[in-house]
Amino acid sequence: MSPESCGSALLLALPDDVFSLITRSLSPHDVCNLGLCRRSLYALVASEKLWFAQCERLGIVPQQELIEWRKVVSSYKALCRFLYTVKSLMGIWVHQNPELGNVVYVMPGFVSVVGCRIIPQELGPLGIEDGPILWAPVFEIFGDCDGCTTFFLHGREKGNDYLYPGSIKSIDRTCNVLLLEVEPRHHETKVKLLQSKSLDKEVPRKVCRSNSGLSRSHRVYNQSESTVPFSRLAFCDRRKLLEIITSQVRIKIPELGNGPLFPPIRTDEENFCKEMVLLYERRSVLIQKHKLGGGHVDWKTNPQLPSADPTQLELSEFRKTLERSSVLRHSVSEDGDNTQDNKKKTLGKYFSKSINQIFRKSNSSVPSNSSSSSDSKHAQLHEFLRSGDTIGLTLHATTVKLSSYRAWPNMHDSRFALYKLPLRIPTAEQEYSGLWGGTFGWPPGKPTEDKPGKALFFLLLSYEESQGQRMLIATKILEGTHYVLHPNGSAMFTVNVDEPSPDPFPWDLDADSVPVNVEHAYVGEGIANGYGFRYPGAKPGSLFAFQNGHLAFIWKETRAVLTLQRLNLQDLLKKGEKVAALPPIANFSYLTKSYSNVFAGFPNSSNCLSSPRFVHSLKELLDCASSSSPLMNNIDCLIVYIVTEVIPYLWWLIF
Repeated sequence: MSPESCGSALLLALPDDVFSLITRSLSPHDVCNLGLCRRSLYALVASEKLWFAQCERLGIVPQQELIEWRKVVSSYKALCRFLYTVKSLMGIWVHQNPELGNVVYVMPGFVSVVGCRIIPQELGPLGIEDGPILWAPVFEIFGDCDGCTTFFLHGREKGNDYLYPGSIKSIDRTCNVLLLEVEPRHHETKVKLLQSKSLDKEVPRKVCRSNSGLSRSHRVYNQSESTVPFSRLAFCDRRKLLEIITSQVRIKIPELGNGPLFPPIRTDEENFCKEMVLLYERRSVLIQKHKLGGGHVDWKTNPQLPSADPTQLELSEFRKTLERSSVLRHSVSEDGDNTQDNKKKTLGKYFSKSINQIFRKSNSSVPSNSSSSSDSKHAQLHEFLRSGDTIGLTLHATTVKLSSYRAWPNMHDSRFALYKLPLRIPTAEQEYSGLWGGTFGWPPGKPTEDKPGKALFFLLLSYEESQGQRMLIATKILEGTHYVLHPNGSAMFTVNVDEPSPDPFPWDLDADSVPVNVEHAYVGEGIANGYGFRYPGAKPGSLFAFQNGHLAFIWKETRAVLTLQRLNLQDLLKKGEKVAALPPIANFSYLTKSYSNVFAGFPNSSNCLSSPRFVHSLKELLDCASSSSPLMNNIDCLIVYIVTEVIPYLWWLIF
């Protein structure tokens, strides 16, 4: 007997439970390769117990939920295929705009993953753990019966909630950027024709390495004609294509679609069973809607897109066609575009024409033989479109080389993208790593008469080596105020964990009148007045670690205290409150610079400078400026507020 057959015989002789236990050390890819070694092993690795163990090994959902998920898929192998595909999406994704908060947390739903935007908010009297966290859905990815993915973008337009079906382009195992794109595709008939021709000798079988991730039909087509990447288009062309696609493929959410997005915490068994029934029905309805909708637009026959062959169109003519589309006039407000009187329009047009004339004069001074940088940098729009018969919405999770500063990635300003934050698991050497939430004041999170709610902060704590010493850096990723005090990515405090602090903790009791037990204290610096909004200074302080696992940073001069506790976002969101989303593209990544809470509401024709929200924000800012708070310089805050809020608001009223 050969050694190979002897080895396979030993594996075949093992009980299913033992074999499943052994294969837990293998990846799903290795298990599939094992099944290809011998025909007898192929039947063995098809075991449900083996693939259930693989699903558990991925660690995305607990065992009890896996059993519920299995009821709507064909096998545990199909379920593992879906989980393995979406695993790299799990975690925290951010964008730098708006500064007040653009944090998206991707977590398991029901045979799906859900991207949830954490809304900047104040903390109620119940605290972080028991108070409802506000969130809005951004996107969902469902697992089909065979483990394939189905993508929906969420959005709200003119008072209605919509879903925007699309597809998953690819998901890298180490992805750190999530892109919303438009992808050209071919009709099914052409795809089938290409698949049949792929067996012909005239079609070369050798595939370049760069196309190895594409399907066979895409590879065959790419051999005859290259595809222009969506990222090579100019920003205005990318934005317009996304707006056209979302306006054409949107589906009004059915009644069952407004149900829960993920199972609740299992406390009441009766209510849990009712929620599960709603989740079953919602998933079935939405997947059926996706199959019927398709999510693709035939740009040649669509009335909002040019009907002629794009190769015969100049780019300028194509842009004029796009400009005539009424769908491109989306408003940022929830109610959509609002009408204004003729005087405002006339005044706005006058200023616009004047500015355009100035730019034309400046451009006319450039020599005619000088080539435009945009022509050489960006691809032509018609070149992008001619690589397919239809265009559709797609989600692309890719890996790019990113630089970062203090755990905050340096982001591109004109990409519809989310960037992943590395969330490190705490270890003995880095025990404070991870996501923390907190508020200002002592006792922690306790409201007072003058301030019934306290701003909720999310901080990402990470470690760095600096001059041979370990530094603990608390990077701010969310701030629940009406007006942002410091940009996302700011270091709220920096602590030298190798240097103990001699300062005592100022209080003896916590919110429950329990004695405070301090385990460790470290010397550090906290954010304070500096050179303005973008370049804050620092003041000395100390970080205290308590026996109950909480942290508190105290500014030595002002005695201001920031208290922190670890967060379990999955549990918080399951107990949280769902609110309305932004318009679809802005919901994915809000590219307009803003320092106020854009998620709490938008200005419309009924707003004015004396609105309660405007007056409250201004009053809050003036109070902050006149106080001894370590977070803002009084002159800086007024200048920033006038430049970024008052002037744009007046400009909006005029135009």
